[in-house]
Amino acid sequence: MRLPSNGRPSSPVWPPPLARAALRLPALSGAPVHVRFLPQLTARGNRMESATGRGNPVHAGSFLRKRELVLAHELLAHPRELARIFIHEVFHFVWIRAGNTRRAGFEGLLIGEMEHQARGELGWSAELRKQNLEVEDRRERTRRWREYLCESFCDTAAWFLSRHREHEEFTLAPRFRRRRAEWFQEYLRSGMLPY
Repeated sequence: MRLPSNGRPSSPVWPPPLARAALRLPALSGAPVHVRFLPQLTARGNRMESATGRGNPVHAGSFLRKRELVLAHELLAHPRELARIFIHEVFHFVWIRAGNTRRAGFEGLLIGEMEHQARGELGWSAELRKQNLEVEDRRERTRRWREYLCESFCDTAAWFLSRHREHEEFTLAPRFRRRRAEWFQEYLRSGMLPY
């Protein structure tokens, strides 16, 4: 399967839960992204494995250079979670092509949250990275900081577009959620997003 250049699935081979999730995406433009389902995904170092029993369990992974997105087959039994994770992974492709101005705008939003001592996030991927940040990471714009920005962007997109409003991973306070929703609403008004 592949997510075509307009970001909408056009093939009947897409499983219905994934096709419904893709309909929530905004207009996207870019080369196709290949989508695969594999059973029992795990991550070991920088590698993703399927059904080996080695490594840490994961739901999905994006391979940006290969333009490939891999989802755990088990997610098909959980359509709402599949939608949230699929959208998160698609937005990894959006993040790298968003441009410096957009990325800086989102970074400014997160810096503002930190200055107001906002705790929590909109997904464990970003929250784990946020918890591991040191003071100098933000100041020096380290790799850890940049990875946090990306994961927070993707988790925020998934929260905003998947229409989930309650989830155990949504730990960011409502006032900060509203600001992120406003930022994303403005971002989506900019037109077709490159991915």
